Amino acid sequence: MLELEKFIRDVPDFPKKGIVFKDITPLLADPAALECAIEQLARPYLGAGVRTVVGIESRGFILGAAVARVLQAGFVPLRKAGKLPWKTVRKSYALEYGTDSIEIHADAVGSGDKVLMIDDLLATGGTMQAACQLVSQLGGKIVGVAFLVELDFLAGRAKLDGYDIHTLIHVK
Repeated sequence: MLELEKFIRDVPDFPKKGIVFKDITPLLADPAALECAIEQLARPYLGAGVRTVVGIESRGFILGAAVARVLQAGFVPLRKAGKLPWKTVRKSYALEYGTDSIEIHADAVGSGDKVLMIDDLLATGGTMQAACQLVSQLGGKIVGVAFLVELDFLAGRAKLDGYDIHTLIHVK
């Protein structure tokens, strides 16, 4: 088993001073690391009847689509406001420095569909919390929430109480 944390690069002061960005592009560029990560993200949900994987813009698209293929499920992109071409449902959420909004197509998830939510990183939890609320609003049943990296010191999982959370790399 590969030590996936070796493929995550720290980028200081990005996107602003004081932030240490967790860059997953080295992991994405390495075929063995990417395959290992996708298999580990999908493993807990094999046989769970997942019909749809929802990936959050933008790195969640990469991981989510690959996990959907392993699970033989469909993939749905959850995007920043104004980026989807069809009728959408929107949710706004708080950031440390303001607010943001995400959207999903109104017909993307059917009532009772088993859904796996995926993003590359769990920080404060606001984005995934809003994403889960959108999917639930459409009638989806969330069977799990999966992340490649979790910044434990930000305690984002507290906003996802009640969900099965699966993370590959924990940063203390």
